[in-house]
Amino acid sequence: MALLANAWPASPTRRGFLAERWVPRWVFLATVLLVAMPLCLILYQSMSDRPLYDGSGTLTLRNYADLLTSRAFLSAAGNSFTLAIVSTVVATAVGVMGAFCFTRLELPGMRWLRGVMALPVYLSQLVLAFGWYVLYGPSGYITLAVQRWLSDTPWNLYSILGMGVLAGVSQAPYVTVLCSSALSLSNGSLEDAARSTGARPWRVMTTITLPLMRPSIFYSALLAFVGGLELLSIPLIFGAPSNLEFFTTFLYREALGQTTPDYGLLGAAAVCMLICVAILVVIQQRVLGNTQRFVTLRGKAQRHRPLRVGKWRYALAALWWTYLTITILLPIVGLLARSAVQFLSPLVSPLAYLTTSNYRQIFTQSEYWHAITNSLFVAGVGAALATAFVALVVLCVQRTRFRGGRLLEVLCLAPRAVPGIVVGIGFLWLTLWLPGMGVLYGTLWLLIIAFSMRNLPTAFAAMAPTFMQIGRELDQASRTCGATWWQTCRNVVLPLARPAMAGSYLLLFVSFLKEYAAAVFLVAPSSQVIGPTMLRLWTNGDFGPVAALSIVQLTLTLVLITLAKGLGNRKLGK
Repeated sequence: MALLANAWPASPTRRGFLAERWVPRWVFLATVLLVAMPLCLILYQSMSDRPLYDGSGTLTLRNYADLLTSRAFLSAAGNSFTLAIVSTVVATAVGVMGAFCFTRLELPGMRWLRGVMALPVYLSQLVLAFGWYVLYGPSGYITLAVQRWLSDTPWNLYSILGMGVLAGVSQAPYVTVLCSSALSLSNGSLEDAARSTGARPWRVMTTITLPLMRPSIFYSALLAFVGGLELLSIPLIFGAPSNLEFFTTFLYREALGQTTPDYGLLGAAAVCMLICVAILVVIQQRVLGNTQRFVTLRGKAQRHRPLRVGKWRYALAALWWTYLTITILLPIVGLLARSAVQFLSPLVSPLAYLTTSNYRQIFTQSEYWHAITNSLFVAGVGAALATAFVALVVLCVQRTRFRGGRLLEVLCLAPRAVPGIVVGIGFLWLTLWLPGMGVLYGTLWLLIIAFSMRNLPTAFAAMAPTFMQIGRELDQASRTCGATWWQTCRNVVLPLARPAMAGSYLLLFVSFLKEYAAAVFLVAPSSQVIGPTMLRLWTNGDFGPVAALSIVQLTLTLVLITLAKGLGNRKLGK
């Protein structure tokens, strides 16, 4: 009888029970392999006296001793923390003021101001760094133009202060987005009460608005600090000529700049950087304390009214346009101009050096054309696979009784404490150590896996709130009608969460397209993507093709965003 029972096909209810029981376990195992395995290999390599692929090493702490007594590493660590502090101050100051002005004040051209301010969120920091170099570098167009009138320029991008300002400018839009969300959800009655007593807009901002924004300010400031620590593009482009070493450039040069890298020292440096970022992320979660004292949006909340600043609104709008033009618009225009000429200098007319050779080189030489098509494949296919996987993770966390749901959520959010360059090192060693993974090295699928691990927190944060808003009574109604767990998820939950999944796909597509830090360790001649290709061209001094490739990446990103917004407005009936 038992044999017949086992041979009999399972009923739909039985199959549904097995799916609900085993799918979370397999998802949990896949997440552990995706997130924990590369990091464990880095930790193991940091305590081994031989490379991983040797297989005969012994555990030791000698690598950490050598690292912590290395003057080069200690100098790099000090420079990284100084850079992060400067960038955090700049990003927080600019981002908070931007959030307040764009959310609370009536400024002319507000829609355009917000759009330009958000551009660095979608652009690669590598592209922005190239643009800043073309205009404000030692031989930049604006630098040379200013030197014609002054004996020296008032800025030096080869200093830690100059690089910190650039890093802060690139991080400021993230602060603006986070703080704007907090402001839009706050209760406007408190500010109205202050204004009714005669308080001026500046006093309302300093005594009411900013104190209530403390959680989002702290959170975004720590986010900017972490971003400054793990930044690679600006230190690599502006730090190398002045012999300034940073956390990320130290790892980059130890891994790619040595004939025989010291893998133990490299692993120890990666672990130290990982620990620093992880501690900051933990502080980010705990520093706010009791956040209930900042809650202002309750059952009878009142929408805020814009603060009227009279004629000052034109001066503020002009000030913001000046800032955005200098830091974002002009660098993009500079890249466009550099891509269309052989030589860019204020001393000669660019019309005399117009050329299409840079774009011909990009679109006719196979290695560069393959870099573009490979990037599109990685972004398109990888974003779809990562979105589907994270949607499954969210279902397992929120729609099952899986006991490891909380740990699964923590694993999915853990990569936010892992810098991109550490992700690349971890997956490089994974292909060298794990049997069978070697076939993935040099393929686009390895890039997709590494980028997916890097962006798990982004996708989870984009989808989890929407899944949480879908009432469980819909699940119960479906189950009472005889549907299995998977049928309920497929026919009820996932269709309702489709807008969030589409938004997650867009975010991941842009993130995959602009990712470069994790890719520099994983690409091969047959799997080149745009980011590492631009770095290689820059190292070779081919500035024209670098600018052309930057414009191509920028165009692809803007076209995707425009199409996504157009489809969104069309679905909303606009």
